[in-house]
This record gives sequence, structure tokens and C-alpha cells, in this order.
Amino acid sequence: MTGTPTPANEIPKDSGNPPVPPGMLLLELVPVPVTDVDRAKAFYQDRLGFRLDVDVNPKPGIRIVQLTPPGSACSITLAEGLPTLDMPPGTLRGLHLVVADIKASRAQLVERGVEVSEVEDLGGVFYAYFADPDGNTWCLQHMPWR
Repeated sequence: MTGTPTPANEIPKDSGNPPVPPGMLLLELVPVPVTDVDRAKAFYQDRLGFRLDVDVNPKPGIRIVQLTPPGSACSITLAEGLPTLDMPPGTLRGLHLVVADIKASRAQLVERGVEVSEVEDLGGVFYAYFADPDGNTWCLQHMPWR
């Protein structure tokens, strides 16, 4: 994709994305710093099962990949060439993926080749930890009351 961005008033409404109510602050996108966008994209899609939403080159030297965890309203972005998102690869820590069954979720990731720690009980909230190929860390979190 190249060229001039579409003016906002020419973008059709998307019924799947309702308008943002006044006063709301919706966290919808978290930048994840990586060294190799293709390798990271494959990890998040193939190993974690994230859905690919966007993979564009809006202009030379810029690439934006957006992926969403199953069932999540918040996505991640992997980017190249955007100084505003320039962070050292592997420095993101402790993003939480909330799950209904931590043992089953952990087993599924292990089956897909992800190295996941054993489940820890931290006072009734359960965690299992893993990292992406660049060392950005994530955890599965299970709160039995949810």
C-alpha cells in the first residue's frame, strides 16, 4: 500500500468498531519492539494463534504489522521505520494474556513449540511465563473468579 492516506471523512463506518464514547480511554494497540518483523509475525501467528489484522508498507522504509490475540479487543503492532515506536528489541515486560483455563492454555502453547514456565499460584491468581524470540516477556494469567 502506497500513496496518500485516505481522509478520515472518506473512510466508511465499520459497524464492527463502534464509536469511542466521550471520556473513554480505550487501550487498543501495544507496540512490541522486535529485530525481525517477519520472524516475530510468524511467532505471534503460528505459535500464539494471534490473528493478522494488518501488514502494510505505507511508504518506502516503513512497515506496520498488527496482530490480535484470540478474543482480545487490544492488538499488538510490530513496526519498522517509525521513529515514534523506536524501542530496543526485547524490552517489553509482562504483558498479560488473561485465560479461562491456564493449564489448557499453557499446554496448547507448549504443543505449538513455545517454552512456557510451570504454572505458579500467587495467592489465588495463577501465572505462566514465556518470551517471544526477541525476549519480550508475556504471561498467561488466570483469575478463577472471572
